[in-house]
Amino acid sequence: MNPSQHFLDDIKKFFKSNSALANLIIINIVVFISVNIINVILWLFIINADPDKLTGISKITYWLAVPSDLGSLLVKPWTLFTYMFVQESFFHLFFNMIVLYFAGKIFTEYLNDKKLINTYIWGGIAGGLFYVVSFNIFPVFQEAVPYSVALGSSASVLAILIAIATLAPDYLVNLIFLGRVKLKHIAIVFVVLDILSINKGNPGGHIAHLGGALWGYVSIILYKKGINDPFGINWYALKNLLKWFKKEPKSTFKKVYTTGRPLSDDEYNKSKSDRQKKIDKILDKISKSGYASLTSEEKEILFKASKKD
Repeated sequence: MNPSQHFLDDIKKFFKSNSALANLIIINIVVFISVNIINVILWLFIINADPDKLTGISKITYWLAVPSDLGSLLVKPWTLFTYMFVQESFFHLFFNMIVLYFAGKIFTEYLNDKKLINTYIWGGIAGGLFYVVSFNIFPVFQEAVPYSVALGSSASVLAILIAIATLAPDYLVNLIFLGRVKLKHIAIVFVVLDILSINKGNPGGHIAHLGGALWGYVSIILYKKGINDPFGINWYALKNLLKWFKKEPKSTFKKVYTTGRPLSDDEYNKSKSDRQKKIDKILDKISKSGYASLTSEEKEILFKASKKD
């Protein structure tokens, strides 16, 4: 089998996997194609689908992109969610999906699909809010607020990249022309470039990227402290809560048994700390030697930990 055929087979296998990463990329591609087809149809029927003179985007995209004007945002609040799936330019889409695939593959070596989706969505929302707040606070954007909008998955993608770089900073990546580079250095370059580019053009986009990056970093810091997706809907916790209402009242002891008796709070916290140390040691091993270097027991520990997210 020649390399090109092998590459195509890998791509087909990836999109048939029904993973969260594959589905996120498919959604972005489908939205891109749909928006552009609708624009073509509107143009053929001489319906006003030309880019708006102020925003520079089509009327369809205008209703999907998040505005910086607070009044407009109140009229179309859904845009804080929809904007993170919309790209009008093919190269904008292509670059974002390449980075999403690259960062997402590493992300799912350590964390599960649910965490990936939460990071994407909340990273995008954080980026959108960062953009809106910045445009309404800094005087330099005052004249642009009435017509400025943001769109694209970059904030969500950067949230995933920064999150996994925070979790596994020494993970080595092979880059063309550069060789083996640590993930944390790639993340730093992305963030620094966005900071330096704010006053060079597309300030709203770069500010949104930084909002997504900030969420990616904070989410992993909280995750290491045992706080997972604080602003998301934790369906596992909700199910446990429903079960709790159906059961008899519990004692003040944690329901973890190791010696035939319930553990006290101090014993439970020590047990939890020991488990976290084991997980951190396994993650460090992956960052240095890769997932394949883990023993069956280590993989099982990591799998059980991910199921609790």
